[in-house]
Amino acid sequence: MLHVTRPDIAGHKVVETIGLVRGSTVRAKHLGTDIVAGLKNLVGGEMRGYSSLMAGAREQAIDRMLEEARRKGADAVVSLRMETSSIMGGASEIVAYGTAVRLAPAS
Repeated sequence: MLHVTRPDIAGHKVVETIGLVRGSTVRAKHLGTDIVAGLKNLVGGEMRGYSSLMAGAREQAIDRMLEEARRKGADAVVSLRMETSSIMGGASEIVAYGTAVRLAPAS
């Protein structure tokens, strides 16, 4: 399913706005990742464990948003946005949201 951060999709005409769709996930840090990250914090550099954790969370939130759009009969999601918030020490929520739309049939 097409999903873009723009309010329109080049080469496609939006014929119906279905409405808001969203997907979210909450992820917590892993003790082992925390220990390695603490050491990395001393010497600097990317904390790959956390980068991987957040990348997976973003993908899952997008997948859940797209599944909601499919259930509502959408062809695409426009104006996709993402937000992250801290739930508690060591846990974050990732939310993906956008506008589900139907596109004109291809000609």
